[in-house]
Amino acid sequence: LSTPVSFDPIIMEFDYYWIFILYFQVLRAYDYFSPWREQQQMYKLDIGWPKTPEHFTGQTFCVAVDSLHGLVYVGQRGDNVPKVLVFSVEGYFLYSWNDTVEMPHGIFVWNTATDSSVWITDVGTGKYGHTVKQYSPLGKLMQVLGTPGNAGSSLIPLQFDQPAEIFVEESGEIYVVDGDGGMNNRLLKLSDDYKEIWLTGTNGTGIGQFRIPHSVTLDGFGRVWVADRDNKRIQVFDKVTGEWLGSWSGCFSEDGPYSVRFTANYKYLIVAQLNINRLAILAAPPVGAIGDCVMVHTIQLADETKPHLVDVDMKSGAIYVAEIGAQQVQKYVPL
Repeated sequence: LSTPVSFDPIIMEFDYYWIFILYFQVLRAYDYFSPWREQQQMYKLDIGWPKTPEHFTGQTFCVAVDSLHGLVYVGQRGDNVPKVLVFSVEGYFLYSWNDTVEMPHGIFVWNTATDSSVWITDVGTGKYGHTVKQYSPLGKLMQVLGTPGNAGSSLIPLQFDQPAEIFVEESGEIYVVDGDGGMNNRLLKLSDDYKEIWLTGTNGTGIGQFRIPHSVTLDGFGRVWVADRDNKRIQVFDKVTGEWLGSWSGCFSEDGPYSVRFTANYKYLIVAQLNINRLAILAAPPVGAIGDCVMVHTIQLADETKPHLVDVDMKSGAIYVAEIGAQQVQKYVPL
């Protein structure tokens, strides 16, 4: 330019202001809509748990936390391996036991005001299988539901065929999902003296039917949640009547749910998806309509980890994951 150009500093300042605002809004839009936007991390892996992972000598199918006494029970399978391992929540190996356990599938710790016990579903086909059994914390057999070694149909409530998992309320009332691939596809509620209260479910894809009911848990509002694995959905029932309340399927197009457990505050539902090696964290609905699932976070595990069943420490909030592919249990702590 041959002649000097004068700039009005007020106009320049005004233009720069709106350019900055536009730039800021573009960045916000990109951050919101970008498929690469990272989720806010909710949990982190506790790499120091357990202290001695060499105690895992078989396939780790299930895990249960005794939040009251700070213990973690692990059920594993294999020839000449202890079937139940016991660790502290800090990760120290304490002891193991093996008697009358053939092929553990699900495990649950039940605490009363005066005692504790460990419930195990056994899907073995030998002389101990097709049963739901109660043990003392040290492994003494206390109760057997079902006929050991004999698979049965749903026409007989206490005759199981590969029972998958059990959940026991503080009152002693019991919920069992029966079967992990056997002839039964049902959800059974028993009283504290092992009498049938209600039973629901047959093999199928309709409302209240199951194709491998694999895991069961309760929320704080009187609802029973079942991982209906091969139907790729979670079904919800009223715990008093057994009435069907709703189902979730929108989050499970890639893989069905294998395990269901609520966080300590019942704000989220933790779901294991074995074939895609993932933990899904879903928003738990309040009292009222079940609606469909909302996924708020995921924890992607390593390839071939194969998370099977999980449990949550209701005191610390930590998630324990039994991984049959990696043959280990991992602990994730909330941030």
